[in-house]
Amino acid sequence: MEQAERETGRGMLHIYCGDGKGKTTAATGLAVRAAGCGWKVLFARFLKNENSGELKILDAVPQIEVLHLTKSFGFYQTLDDEEKKELRCIYKELWRTVEEKVNTGKFDMLVLDEFAAAYRYGLVDRERAVQFLKDRPHGLEAVLTGRDPAPELLGIADYVSDIRKEKHPFDRGIMARKGIEF
Repeated sequence: MEQAERETGRGMLHIYCGDGKGKTTAATGLAVRAAGCGWKVLFARFLKNENSGELKILDAVPQIEVLHLTKSFGFYQTLDDEEKKELRCIYKELWRTVEEKVNTGKFDMLVLDEFAAAYRYGLVDRERAVQFLKDRPHGLEAVLTGRDPAPELLGIADYVSDIRKEKHPFDRGIMARKGIEF
């Protein structure tokens, strides 16, 4: 999409956070909406596995490019030191790819799914990430998801949607269900 077509000028920064279900769903919906309006979307995922149902749909949309991970890991807290080291290497490369692709100017939206946790765990260079988000191309809309975003991320955001859990089947021992949670 041409910059002149953008009605808002400067792209805004969105954060979907909180302990409730729906952060990734909201970001995915926004990516699909943007793609439906002709925007080019880059979708990068942190601390997720490669079997989530939304990936099949996102991969099928020509205007959306998903950066797939070469390896999936479990919950960060369950990883040993060697796995954490490997994860840091993978995410360092993922971040380099994100910066490289965004700096081509070909994308109108960037989605960084579960970025808040990757940032919190130090899996990306925090200073570099904040500077990148501040200095991103003028029209680039950026979307971050994840629990407990750092104050510096909240401080530079234009939208913050805090999704709160009132009730969830997991509290009754019901595990994540395909098509709903993944």
